[in-house]
Amino acid sequence: MAGRKQFDVDEALERSMRVFWERGYADTSLDLLGSATGLGRGSLYGTFGSKDTLFRKCLDRYGATYGERYERALATHPGDPVRAVRAFFDVTLERIADASVPDSCLLAQSTAQSATLDAESQGRIRALLGAQRERVRAALTPLPGVGGAELDDLALYLVGVNQSLAVLSRAGTSPAELSAVARIACGTVATRAAAVRATGSP
Repeated sequence: MAGRKQFDVDEALERSMRVFWERGYADTSLDLLGSATGLGRGSLYGTFGSKDTLFRKCLDRYGATYGERYERALATHPGDPVRAVRAFFDVTLERIADASVPDSCLLAQSTAQSATLDAESQGRIRALLGAQRERVRAALTPLPGVGGAELDDLALYLVGVNQSLAVLSRAGTSPAELSAVARIACGTVATRAAAVRATGSP
């Protein structure tokens, strides 16, 4: 049938995402994307639009994939924010340990190169990080006596630690050391929860 695409669009998007993930936006050329997907420039442009548009589609794919995993992990321990946060970090640590995917994190990689991105792509990254923060905040809500600005700050801190795990992994930090960072962050949540229980007030 004339005009019918003779390739798997979903597979091409997955391969493109991995190139951006491994190389970063700035160092990902159309030639690299073509080599990874097996598509010529015409097919890439015709299917995905510009490099910026393709990059945003890859961000959305990454965000949907890992966002779903984070949501499942955070929901595993309802009413127990410490264990929920540990499960949240475990998703990241398992991804880092997975040799079948690139090292680090597409969001961390892209944030580090934000100066090379257009305003729409920068906004997409902020939105994905914001969604991650809201997921974590919701899991922290059962902490008695903790709310408002403190919940916002604590959720932001945990998301910051999560992103740092990806950066540290790319710098060669060992799995044991990364796990220790996550454990200390969970300890911060546990300490706050214990303090509230001990005093009965925020």
